[in-house]
Amino acid sequence: MPPPMQRPQPFTPGTPLSEHYLVEGLVRLAEGRMFYIANDDRADRPRRFCWECACDDTLRSETTCVSCGADLSPRRFLVAVRWDQAGFRPFADFFERRIDHPAFAAPVDMFFQDNVMCTVTPWNGEGVLVDEASPLSVERSLYIAQRMTGLLAFLHQKGVSLGRLNLAHFLVRTTQDEVEYFLFDPDIQRVQDGPVPEGMRGRELPWLAAMVRRLVPVGANKLRDFFSKGKDGIFPAPFEFGRAIEEMMEAEPLGPHSISAAMSDVGLIRSLNEDNWGWGQLSADVELHVVADGMGGHEAGEVASDMAVEIICREARRRLEQQPQVTPHALENVLEESFRSANNAIKDHSERMGSDMGTTMVATLLMGKQLAYVANVGDSRGYLMREGVLHQVTRDHSLVARMVEQNRITKEDARHHPHSNILLRTVGTERDVDVDIFSVELSAGDRLLLCSDGLWGEVDDEDIEAILNAYEDPRQASRELVRAAHYAGARDNVTVLVITV
Repeated sequence: MPPPMQRPQPFTPGTPLSEHYLVEGLVRLAEGRMFYIANDDRADRPRRFCWECACDDTLRSETTCVSCGADLSPRRFLVAVRWDQAGFRPFADFFERRIDHPAFAAPVDMFFQDNVMCTVTPWNGEGVLVDEASPLSVERSLYIAQRMTGLLAFLHQKGVSLGRLNLAHFLVRTTQDEVEYFLFDPDIQRVQDGPVPEGMRGRELPWLAAMVRRLVPVGANKLRDFFSKGKDGIFPAPFEFGRAIEEMMEAEPLGPHSISAAMSDVGLIRSLNEDNWGWGQLSADVELHVVADGMGGHEAGEVASDMAVEIICREARRRLEQQPQVTPHALENVLEESFRSANNAIKDHSERMGSDMGTTMVATLLMGKQLAYVANVGDSRGYLMREGVLHQVTRDHSLVARMVEQNRITKEDARHHPHSNILLRTVGTERDVDVDIFSVELSAGDRLLLCSDGLWGEVDDEDIEAILNAYEDPRQASRELVRAAHYAGARDNVTVLVITV
C-alpha cells in the first residue's frame, strides 16, 4: 500500500468553494480529512440558491424563494475535505446513489477544488466523534454498534461496501432528550449493481468492532471481549453481528461510571496517527492502562504500536490468571514479562517484514487503590498528580534525557534540542529489552497520566498540571490536554490517558 499523501494546505476563512459556499473556518483535522464550517451567504453571487427546490433565480435582496416560497436565510454546512485520489471515484459513485437512511448523514453536494474532494453536509451544531474522549457508557457503545450494524446491512443491499471505519466517520448530535450518532463522509470501497455478495458482507465488521471497543469503559470486560472477537472477524455478516449485539444488550450490566479516560489525536502536522492506547480490567482489583507511540512510517509505526497494546493487554491478563496469589511482587513480574512479550513479538514481526518498526510504550498496573506499577521504554511518560502537584514518574530513554542527567544541557534546552528525537531504547528494535518499572503507593485523590511525547513535547508540565487541576472529569481533562497540544502547534501525534484513584 502506498504511503498516505501529505495533507494539503487548508482553505483560509473567506475562501469561496464551488458555486454556493464560503469557508468560515477549519474546525478539525483527522487522518485523511479536514473538516470546515461553511455557509451559503455568498456576497459575490447576485442570486440566492434554494435548497428546497434548487431554484437559482431569487435576487439577494429577497428572503424567500421566488419559486417555492422557502426561507432563504443563510445556512451552515460541514464540509469534509479528502485528498487520497484512490477514494475519489468510489465516493462519487456512492454519492450518485443518494442513499437515505436514519443513521446516515447524507451529503447534499460533492465537488472538486484544488485537487481535493469536498463533500457538503447540512450542519446544525453536530460534533465529530473523533473529538470526544473515551469511554462512552456501555449503553451508548452498544447503541452505536447496533445502529451502525443496521446501516451496514442496508448499504449491502444497495450494493455499497465501505472502506476503513474510524471515529472521524461519525457525527454526534446532542439534544435535550438524547444523543444520536450518524455515519458521515465514509470511505467507500466499492459500489456495484445488485446487493453485495454474501461472502463479502463481513468485511467491514472488524473495523466497526475495533472502533466501538475503544469506546467501552475499562471495567466492561465482557463487552470488550465481545468486540475483540468482532475485530478478529468471527461474524460473517451484519445480521449475525446484530443478533449478538442484541444478546449483549440484554445481558450486559450498565456498570459504574468510569474513572479513566483516553484520547488520541493525529495532531496538526502529521497525516497518519501512529499512536495507540488500550486498557483492561485484569481481575476484580487489577487494571492495566497502556499508551504506545509507534515509529517506522506507514504500515510500520501504527502496526508496532497496535501490536504492543494488544499483546501487553492479552499477555498481562493471561499471566495474572495463572498466578496462585496476586501479590505486589507477582504483579511486577506480570508487567515486566508482558512488556517483554510485546517487545519480542514486534521484533519477530519486524524481521519477517524486513521493517524497522518499533514503538515507545508506557503502562501501569493498578492494584486496588493502594499501589501502581508504572513501566516504560522510550519517551512516552507516566506522571503522578498528588494534591494538585504533578510529578514525572518515568525516565525518558533518549539522548537528550541522558545529556540532562549528565548536566550537559538543561531541561529547557532538551525540549528544543536538534537531537530530541533520538531514542536509546524502544520496544521491538532489540530482543529482551530492559524495562524500567516504578512502584507508586497511591493515596485517595491521586491521578495518573500516561502520554506520548506529542503532549509533553508541546505542553509544559506546569500547564499540564493546571489543566488536570481545572478539570475533575477525566474525559474533560483528556480533551483539554489534547486541545492544549493543538494550541502549542501539535507537530506530532498526541495521546493521553487519565486515571483517577
